[in-house]
Amino acid sequence: MSMRKRLLSVAVLAAMAVMMFAVQAPAETLKPKVDNFILFVDHSGSMAMTSEALKGIKIKLAKELATKMNADIPELGYVSAVNTFAPYGTQLAPSKYSKPAVAGALGKIDTNYEIYGRNTPMGMGLTDLDGVLSKMSGKTALIIFTDGDSNYGKDPVAEAKALYAKYPNRLCIHVVSYADNARGKMVVDEIRAINRCSVVGDPKALADAATMKQFVRDVFYDVEADAPARSMAPAGACESITLGNMNFGFDKFAITPDMEPALEQALTVLKESSCKQFIVEGHTDSVGTVAYNQKLSERRANSVVKWLSAKGLDAGKLVAKGMGKLAPKFDNKTAEGRHLNRRVEIRSN
Repeated sequence: MSMRKRLLSVAVLAAMAVMMFAVQAPAETLKPKVDNFILFVDHSGSMAMTSEALKGIKIKLAKELATKMNADIPELGYVSAVNTFAPYGTQLAPSKYSKPAVAGALGKIDTNYEIYGRNTPMGMGLTDLDGVLSKMSGKTALIIFTDGDSNYGKDPVAEAKALYAKYPNRLCIHVVSYADNARGKMVVDEIRAINRCSVVGDPKALADAATMKQFVRDVFYDVEADAPARSMAPAGACESITLGNMNFGFDKFAITPDMEPALEQALTVLKESSCKQFIVEGHTDSVGTVAYNQKLSERRANSVVKWLSAKGLDAGKLVAKGMGKLAPKFDNKTAEGRHLNRRVEIRSN
């Protein structure tokens, strides 16, 4: 019994053991979301200071985290580059992505330098980076590791907006934030808010291996799943499903295009299932009142039920249930954890 519980707790698309079909994780094909990426590291004086919250020197932490991120990025034919700003520098010119090349470029970033007398021209760094972006074709992910503490030169938010305007539908800026003062946090938040494509990077959350993998997936690639593989079990069997990549935006409940591959996979399994009924559970993060989140979670569950029903699944097999904010699986103290908690799960009734 204890083994069954352990298997159920970790299943993504998994068997409910002896009494049910064994549903194995399907084979996956990785499809790049972008053609290029740039790791852009803040090399300013403020980054050489210690973060009390993160318990370390920010530039060292950023270098270590970027290196871990590189280890998780699949080699899918990207063009990659590594640059720094404050001062602006090129550690790796645009070239076909390889993990060793990016790791070597990150390794060259100096983390032992003088703090004082070193300005933070973040806006100017973004302007200089345009020379790299202009040489890239297709879509580009720009991942900035910064504390946002710009104190010299051009407005970084205005420069970020200018890049988006120059490269519409071709650029997405993601910020891994080491901000530890109000000004830096404001700059980071405003850059993130320019375009909805931006994925939040929180260093504390990204220290967790699973969260890092999810961030890399959100930024770099999609997963196309083959038809689920099944092994036969006794008659009357049915499946339970935990949907992957089904995380809603803050205060949102509408189904978005990036959720549809997971729903299509669930639809295939549910249509073929002999289970008489499934419960569709909606969940929220911890922001807001219990009453409000209860209603929001019900809307999320109902959105999934409506989508599945519209695709031909018998609505009588589905029961929408809101779980509110009372059943979190991830740490609500981090932005990434709250994102992952805004989810929907399906289980047999």
